[in-house]
Amino acid sequence: MVDRTPSVLITGANRGVGLELVRQYVVAGWRIHACCRNPVDAHDLRDVLKGYDGLIHSLDVSDHQSIHDLKDTLEKEPIDVLINNAGVFGGEHQSFGDMDYAAWAGALETNTFGPYRLTEALLDNVESGHDARIVNISSGMGSVTNYVRGGDYIYRTSKTALTMVTLNLSYDLKDRGIIFTAFHPGWVQTGMGGAKADLTPEQSAMALKQSIDALTSEQNGAYLNYDGATIPW
Repeated sequence: MVDRTPSVLITGANRGVGLELVRQYVVAGWRIHACCRNPVDAHDLRDVLKGYDGLIHSLDVSDHQSIHDLKDTLEKEPIDVLINNAGVFGGEHQSFGDMDYAAWAGALETNTFGPYRLTEALLDNVESGHDARIVNISSGMGSVTNYVRGGDYIYRTSKTALTMVTLNLSYDLKDRGIIFTAFHPGWVQTGMGGAKADLTPEQSAMALKQSIDALTSEQNGAYLNYDGATIPW
């Protein structure tokens, strides 16, 4: 039994699935570390956390110094669950013959390097947590087996790389007592997913939290759907 309030750190917490994850953990009574690039403009996030045990941190996961500053702020505070949710789609120019290479590099910085950097920086905090888990929000579009159409090079490759990073971490750090998983949040009605998507952010976040809560050591390194079902690589 843990003798303190369990804690979660969520990146990209100011909108979409990230914001709804904050809401789910607030309802469950967790201590929240909510991270976003511009806390001053995160009005919805402040409303969700108002009156609850939560802190908003400035964090740009593509900026090494920003991650270092967060590490210094947290010092040795235990983090039971780290959710690397911040991500970008990569813009409109990501098809063969029409490629924005700067956007591709930027997406890798945010979607792939960011979660890895944050894991490096906060590993000791998570290791000191209870039933420690590091969750990388990936995408079903990163699955090679389930690949059904072309295009979206930037987003797909950055998320495929993130699932491999997750698997690598699960092997390299298997003795640290941390469960590493990559999750597909579903096709969600956000700025990225669009209004015709299957799930609301609330539906996705609720199912994700339930699946994260239910993780076992046998799922270390797994690539999972929001409902906990395994996704083929």
